[in-house]
Amino acid sequence: MKAGIHPDYHEVTVTCACGNSFKTRSTIQGEAIRLEICAACHPYFTGKMKLVDTAGRVERFRRKYGATPQATAKK
Repeated sequence: MKAGIHPDYHEVTVTCACGNSFKTRSTIQGEAIRLEICAACHPYFTGKMKLVDTAGRVERFRRKYGATPQATAKK
């Protein structure tokens, strides 16, 4: 490796707003990284994710592209 062209790669502590923390390595300056959300508290990874229907978009999609009377009669 060429000397003097690579950034400093050191250990940092990552801390989430939920209190979860872990150590990793990074080129960021400083000793700590603060997060608002991590895998321990993100709804997708915890299984608490909900489908939010904003302004009836799901229902409008189902009406537009859902099963038509002709398609159901052929089956």
